Amino acid sequence: MCHVLHDHELLNRPVRLEWPWFVSGVGALGVTTRLALFDISLSDRELPERILACRPVGQPKAEFLSIKILGSGTYLDAAGRRRSEDRLVELIVETHEANLSARLSVHHDIWADYDFFGRPHFDIYERNAPRLTAALQALDEVLGVTADPGDSTYFGAAEGYGLARTDPEDLIDGLGIDRSDKL
Repeated sequence: MCHVLHDHELLNRPVRLEWPWFVSGVGALGVTTRLALFDISLSDRELPERILACRPVGQPKAEFLSIKILGSGTYLDAAGRRRSEDRLVELIVETHEANLSARLSVHHDIWADYDFFGRPHFDIYERNAPRLTAALQALDEVLGVTADPGDSTYFGAAEGYGLARTDPEDLIDGLGIDRSDKL
């Protein structure tokens, strides 16, 4: 999955992992571990041991159910210049024993036709949204399954392999909904 995201410049290089700990029958511990990947790659055979070595000392039965894979990605601005952005996407791998699943989250307005302030930015959308679409389609191919688009949020709704376009009925004087109050 990281190779696919790298090929589309959405996750240029994973630089850290994050995961919360929990104890079965007790629940979440409120402890999250961050592991910088300065000297180790995701394919390193020692990585699982390093992750488990981060278990909270006072909780020998602590486990984790998910790991975020984080780094920076590249987006294209209105002039077509390449810009680096930390956490352009977040890849979360769920590690349940019964099945393995993954979730790709986006938290930037470059994937939408209107920014978070409701201003149209079609040039930015047209430069970036197709890249997200291509990456999601490639992930489907690599994983051999069709992705579930997930739930809507305050900031937008997934539709197909991207974000739903702004409904023209939601426009007021050519502006979309201002969602900046939750930034």
